[in-house]
Amino acid sequence: MTRSLGSTDLKRLHREWRRQAPGRVGLLLDSVATPANVGSILRTAAAMRVDDVWFCGQTPDTGHPGVGKTALGSERYLTVHRTEKPSDAVAQVSAAGYRLLAVELAQGAEPIHAVDLSGSVCLAVGHEDRGVSTLVLEAAERRVFIPQLGKIGSLNVATAASIAIYEARRQGWPAP
Repeated sequence: MTRSLGSTDLKRLHREWRRQAPGRVGLLLDSVATPANVGSILRTAAAMRVDDVWFCGQTPDTGHPGVGKTALGSERYLTVHRTEKPSDAVAQVSAAGYRLLAVELAQGAEPIHAVDLSGSVCLAVGHEDRGVSTLVLEAAERRVFIPQLGKIGSLNVATAASIAIYEARRQGWPAP
């Protein structure tokens, strides 16, 4: 009979996958304004072992009640950096040795699955309506987008961040 994994088996499974995750993944939240989106992004970031997270601009801090409601304590497993200006966040990302990629539906953007995300990569996501700021877009080494097949024009920022983080980790896993 098939059943869900118990706690010990689940920990063992996660440990095996952690060993297969080379490279570093960072995340830059560029004025992601909705606390629930920030909390959801943090929860995914913790689940996918994101190494560093930068908050800048209008992004609410981890202490905001709306962030905490969806993050469910996952922020304690993350290294979170806070800057007011996107330019400071970009400088810190670079100083930490990450390549900056903007996840944005922008001119010249490439499908995320077609871009090499190995090594140390920091994925920037932006405001729910305005997207990634011009400063971050221009500072990014590349701009990537998530191909969509339906008639909806864009994804929720938390959903897009989750897909992008997963793709960065997936590319580092060995082929089956």
